This record gives sequence, C-alpha cells and structure tokens, in this order.
Amino acid sequence: MSLKQYKAKRDFTKTPEPRAEDHAPEKKKPKGLIYVIQEHHASRLHYDLRLEAKEEKETVLKSWAIPKEPSLEEGIKRLAVQTEDHPFSYRDFEGTIPKGEYGAGSVKIWDKGTYQPLEKETSKWVIRIQGVKLQGAFALIKLKAKDPKDKNWLFFKHKEPAEK
Repeated sequence: MSLKQYKAKRDFTKTPEPRAEDHAPEKKKPKGLIYVIQEHHASRLHYDLRLEAKEEKETVLKSWAIPKEPSLEEGIKRLAVQTEDHPFSYRDFEGTIPKGEYGAGSVKIWDKGTYQPLEKETSKWVIRIQGVKLQGAFALIKLKAKDPKDKNWLFFKHKEPAEK
C-alpha cells in the first residue's frame, strides 16, 4: 500500500494531520522500529495500532483500527481492521480532526515505544513490543489469509516464543 489512499481521504487545508510529505524533526531515534497506539475518539472510540515498515522505498506506518482497548492479558483477542498506511510523521500526532473530515474526533497517544519482528508473513506478524503499557510478544493474524481484499485481523498478546 502506498500513501495514495491516505492523501485521497484528507483535505489538508482543514485537518491538522500531517501530510505525507511532512517530516517531523527527528529526535534521537530509538533502537528498534517505531510502535504507537493512538486512542481515537471518532464516531466510535477505537485504538489505532501503527507499526513502522518500509514500503515502496519510503517509511510508512502500517495501520489497524482496533474497536476495543488492546488487552494486556495473554490470549484475549481483539478485532483489528487494517486501514490505509499512514506517513511516518503520524507517529507523534495528537490533536482534533475537525467535524466533517475523515476520522473526525480527538486523537491522543495511548502507548508508544518500539517493536521487533519475530515472525513476519503475509497474513501473520508476531512482534515483541517494548511500549509503556504493552510489553512482550503480540500477534496480528489475518482472518481470511487467502483473501487479499479482507482487512480483518486479530491482535492479541502472544505466548513468548522460546529462545533459539
């Protein structure tokens, strides 16, 4: 996925969200890939999971909307609906998206940190998160693995894999 969908859904003369071209000043980058969950009070409260990834020569945030607060307990599964990639500059975004705009409502960071991929396939990601709230192994499993149009995944705390 490129950032075309992200750009097409937003009017940047009205929303404070970062444009894909915006680059937030780089602080000292933590060791590891960026992980963030944003609490999004849109038409319905949900949590936006974002994971740094390289996509078509650019760094993006792969994104999923999780309707219920992510669980800290192992095995409690949450639906995670894959959404459009977001620009890397979205990692620090907090603010209010105006009424009438796509995703209208308040956005604040719920958790952030880094992650390391442990297992990455087309329809299964197992990652180790080092966040403030979330710590340890987590899995993203696509529900209909063979259907490229299906956007539904499960997100849950995973049993820690054995060290190799």
